[in-house]
Amino acid sequence: MSAFAGVRIVDFTQGTPGPMAAMLLGDFEAEVIKVEPPQGDRMASHPGYLTWNRNKQLLTLDLATAAGLARARELIALADVALFDHAPGKLEALGLDARTLTEAHPSLIHAWMPPYGTTGSWSRLPSHHSLLTALSGVAFRQGSYSDQPIHLILPLCHYGQGVMGAAAIGAALHERHRSGKGQAVTVSGLHGVSEVTGPVRVLSEPPLPRGAPLGASPSYRLYECGDGQWFFLATLFVAFYHRAIQALGLADHWETFAADPLLAREALKAVFKTRPRADWLALLQSHGVPCAPVGEREPWFAGEAIAAGEARVVLEHPQLGPVAMPNVPARLSVTPGSVRHLAKPLNGHAWTPRPAPEPTGANDGPAPLAGIKVLDLGTVIAGAHAGGVLANLGADVIKIEPIEGDPFRSNGGGFMGYNRGKRGLGIDLKQPAAREMFFDLVREADVILDNYRFGVRERLGIHYAALKAVNPRIISCSINAYGDKGPRAHLPGFDPLLQAEGGMMAAQGGDGEPILHTIPVNDVATAAIVAFSIIAALNARQTTGEGQEVVTSLMAQSLTFQLGEVTTYEGRPANDVGDRDCLGVRALHRYYNCADGWIAIVCETPEQAEALGGTLRVAVPETALTAPRDGHLARALELAFASRPREDLLAELLAGDVPCAPVLRGYEAFESDWLWENDFFEVWRHPRLGDMLGVRAYADFGRGAAGFHRPTPDLGQHSGDLLEEMGYSHAHIAELLAAGAIFGPAANLAHLRDGGTALFTQ
Repeated sequence: MSAFAGVRIVDFTQGTPGPMAAMLLGDFEAEVIKVEPPQGDRMASHPGYLTWNRNKQLLTLDLATAAGLARARELIALADVALFDHAPGKLEALGLDARTLTEAHPSLIHAWMPPYGTTGSWSRLPSHHSLLTALSGVAFRQGSYSDQPIHLILPLCHYGQGVMGAAAIGAALHERHRSGKGQAVTVSGLHGVSEVTGPVRVLSEPPLPRGAPLGASPSYRLYECGDGQWFFLATLFVAFYHRAIQALGLADHWETFAADPLLAREALKAVFKTRPRADWLALLQSHGVPCAPVGEREPWFAGEAIAAGEARVVLEHPQLGPVAMPNVPARLSVTPGSVRHLAKPLNGHAWTPRPAPEPTGANDGPAPLAGIKVLDLGTVIAGAHAGGVLANLGADVIKIEPIEGDPFRSNGGGFMGYNRGKRGLGIDLKQPAAREMFFDLVREADVILDNYRFGVRERLGIHYAALKAVNPRIISCSINAYGDKGPRAHLPGFDPLLQAEGGMMAAQGGDGEPILHTIPVNDVATAAIVAFSIIAALNARQTTGEGQEVVTSLMAQSLTFQLGEVTTYEGRPANDVGDRDCLGVRALHRYYNCADGWIAIVCETPEQAEALGGTLRVAVPETALTAPRDGHLARALELAFASRPREDLLAELLAGDVPCAPVLRGYEAFESDWLWENDFFEVWRHPRLGDMLGVRAYADFGRGAAGFHRPTPDLGQHSGDLLEEMGYSHAHIAELLAAGAIFGPAANLAHLRDGGTALFTQ
């Protein structure tokens, strides 16, 4: 039995996000019936369709007919989850909206994943990732050489929406187990953008500069070697950077490099150009320096590292032959997921009626994960952001840090965004007294989350076996770079290393230089998958009564956010590739500069192409839909767009049913009425730093409030409150403080002083 065994899902979605959400639930044995229109899924010809719809049964229904709609309602009446991705207003017209269906079926989870937002004119556009990134400001976030938007080759926000859809549905199912009630769940394209691009802005400070295509820091950057091959130097922490400088024989320049990053960058560029890449990788790796070659995704997916990590499965397709696709992205020790079959037709009757779920206990709060306590040992981005996602869904997340703090800790928007909503506890787990206190926390916790390097948990004595001995119901989730199997398991790793080896950088750069994604792709993918996997384990615990270990890696997620791109079979069509400062993939699917701002267009039919040409007075050939992004047609369109004001042109194109949208710069996104109308942003206050602007939520729920309910904690900020909650006496607390086993800001521990003796560490 797996985590969602017996859960019935009717999936009415198409494309990527909705089918991917249902896929993840189906991987853990949810019974998924995918309902498709007579013409089929709009992305049925995409290789990713085979992966996004694995483990499902297919049923064709025409919802425009009374018979088709009646059959759909019959299925929904027997289901636990009904999943839709229609634009606002479409479900109401069909009588399949959340209010109608949840009133008729009180235990139903009505999950809606609209492509953009839930309201406003832009939310009614047809689903296209490039339009979503244009409207949300993401296209102007990616590092570039010129002052222009960048078309992302990978649909990162669609993948983020897909994983968050699965996590939110899982959270609602978990809550239903307690209350017996279903509810509406909404995970829009903007929720996907929120999870993928989470950092906040300190309103009293200027926004950070735009990223650089090769990396802004000399210690965390792409470098070209003497043979024209590229690699990424990922010395994020000072110790790794110092180790690299020593390995290169440049130790005498350490202080100069530290004081002048520009000088360091130019010096390293010159050094690496003197020898082939293989030489530099061998030298640096022999000194324990994190680095990786830039490669293509196809050999990466077919290679030894993925095989050793058991991250690749092969299924037989009756026409296409063997189809290789990524395995389930996380491993649950007691209730594992599996890839069982490709999508297949539904045979016979689907389901029989069964009793509505009975509540097992009072709801602990309005949010779906209310009452769940998470001990968050995660650091930097992947681990920390995973805890932040769980906090956003209502869990009580305690960020546990040593005296030196999370190495990513700062007052910057990244740290503040990834750690918002938590409470802070300072503890030195290397001390026996601190470990005993930690185990006291474990006894009352539901989840422990870490992203330690492989083997660190064992050295600290907090590995799963030790935790399970204290609390058999504990769910322990551990993230590392390359998984826990194979020769790479012990290596340190960072997001760009998997961007490099996993083919993401080469795909974005195309025939030119590789490109570092400014969005930390594999980190945010890992955070979302970890949140989903923990929620799956929580659902499993409601059935089995026991906890389990969850394991995943950045390497596994180097496939998750390019599921469709790595799905492989003989003769599959080629993936799109980018280029230097990529504006799009074709002349009619790219960004153009108008007289007063940028615009995004996506034409997929001859009628749309003709309407575009007529509006711009440009002759559009019959081959326009396949015309290259930088050919004659693109040049003619560039000239036509450049002379027209953006707002007037948008109005004319939309009137002609041409899918288009403004490409917003950062400041334009912050001021966008549409984004504020959709509750994308919120202003919140940090008690020390003042007002912050950040994303609001990663999902919304009809019966409970998602979102952050606490600001980002300072180091050890809530140590005093947490110690008192645990029932520790003041004398015991004083002993722990005196020994340095625990710590926190003096002001927050002052009420625990024993006899007036100052025993507190700032």
